[in-house]
Order: sequence, then structure tokens, then C-alpha cells
Amino acid sequence: MQHLFIVNPAAGGKKHHYTDTINIIRAAADRQADPFEIYITKAPLDATNKIKQAAAAAREPLRVYACGGDGTLNECVNGAAGLDNVSLAHYPCGTGNDFIKVFGKNAEKRFRDIPALMNGTARPLDLIETTTPDGVRYGINICSVGIDARIGGDVHKYSAIPVIGGATGYVVSTVVNLLRGINQKLTIQTPDQTLSGSFALLCACNGQYYGGGFNPVPEAAPDDGILEYLVAKAVSRATFLRMIGKYAKGKFREIKDIITHIRGTTMTIDSDVPLAVNIDGEIVRARRVTFGIAPVRIGFILPENTDFHGRNHVASDAFD
Repeated sequence: MQHLFIVNPAAGGKKHHYTDTINIIRAAADRQADPFEIYITKAPLDATNKIKQAAAAAREPLRVYACGGDGTLNECVNGAAGLDNVSLAHYPCGTGNDFIKVFGKNAEKRFRDIPALMNGTARPLDLIETTTPDGVRYGINICSVGIDARIGGDVHKYSAIPVIGGATGYVVSTVVNLLRGINQKLTIQTPDQTLSGSFALLCACNGQYYGGGFNPVPEAAPDDGILEYLVAKAVSRATFLRMIGKYAKGKFREIKDIITHIRGTTMTIDSDVPLAVNIDGEIVRARRVTFGIAPVRIGFILPENTDFHGRNHVASDAFD
């Protein structure tokens, strides 16, 4: 078996320095018998291309480790999706590390155990296939459109301003987007219904957490072949501020007059103006987007002795 560690040097900001990550990886991997490579990314989507190249050249099963945050994980997902000889793990050293929270309260500590990851088991998980006129991109966690995606799309713009910077950029982006207006006119189609009008936000959940701790659908499972959708109708700013706390804590059933819960496989959203589309924290822009369960799955490596009770609790070595 071969091991490829993809290291994002920008992940985590001041919280983690990538040279420390490299030293930890090398110290652990040197004690293993299998060959390994540490690759430092150089640009957006570099990780995706590197994985595809490595998989094509590999003569034995390839294990890839996304060493960074949820954005790094997403790039690696898009490199590994559909490749039977590749399985993927997450070594969390980003800011949020939201996806792996589905594996329990101590997930981050377990996933930062390199030997446990290298000796872990690949579990087949679902992916979200996000289709826009520009093509297909996969997500593994949560995708969304609406006010939350617009806030996320503007965060880096404000964080880059020296007098703002860091986490304050999120606060500034939230205030600016609330002042611009919460609601957008959309047409939403599922196999069973069509909804038209103004909406505040819509999320498609394969995982459970995003945005640094929002947990909109606590029962979402990344292995059941179903996406959990929440659709929030148009609201005033005052109502939004009351609603968002319940949304963040997964209490959407307490506000059924505002939020509709739909379990399904596909949903298409149309807009007259370009939408900010959040895919695992990465933003693309399109007037039409379709979310759906991807026709391919991914072998996601759980650290040794991790007990995950998803909907379909069957471990598999199909990707190893």
C-alpha cells in the first residue's frame, strides 16, 4: 500500500504551522513499512490534480491524507471520487474541521493520530454531486445557497483587510450581508414538488456540522444514500436572528412555520441572478445548481478502533 499526505501550507492560520504537521507525519510514517510521500500544495485545486496523477501511476492501493481543513478535504474528495484504488483520510489541522465531527466528540483527537489513520479501515461514504453549468463538483459534508453561503463567500474579502483580519471578517461579512438583504427569489424543484418565491437559505446535508459548529440536521448520516434538505422561507431580519439559533442547534422542527424539512436524493435551484453556492465551505457561483447523491462513493478511512454507528454500519476494505 502507498500513502500520500497532501499538506495545505495555508490551513489553520496561526493555529497550526505546516512544518510542524510535516514533522509529525514524517516521524510517524517513518516507523511504517509502506512507502509514503508528503506533498505540499501550491495553488487551489492542486491537491485534486496531484491525487489523480498519483492514482494513475500507483501500482498498489493508494491512501490519501488530507492534511488541512474542510477546504483541503474537499479538494482531496474531488481528486479521489470514483477511483477504486484510492481511499481518503482527514488529518485535521484547519480552522473548523467540521466534517469529522460526525464521528463523535473526540473525533479531532483520534483523526490526528497518524498511526491509527494509517492502520484504519476504509468505510464507503456518500458524496453530494453539485452540478452547475460550469460542471460537477463533489461535496462530502454540507452544501447550501442563501444568506449563509453569501456570508461565507465574502469572509475572505473582509478578512484580507489588515484592520479587520481573521475571525472578525466573518462578523463583518454577516453584518454587511444582513444589511444587503436576507431573502432571494428562487425556484426549487424536487422529484415530488416545486417551490417558488423568496427564501432565506437552503442546505443539503450529508454530514452534520458546518460553519464552525452549525448542526442543522443532527440525524444526517453520510452513508444512507439520502440527503437531508432544509428550506427556510423569506423572513425579516428580526425573525432571522431568532430563527438562526434554532437552525444552528438542529431544532428546525420547532419552527416548522419557517423551515421545511425534505428527505430526498436531488434538488435543483434556479435564480435570475448568480447565486453563491457553498460546497463544503468552498464557494462557486451559478444561476442554476442541482444537489444530489453522487453515483460514486468514496472510501473514507476511519482511525483504528473508531466505532461509527451510521445508518449502514458495515465496514469495507473495498478501497484498500
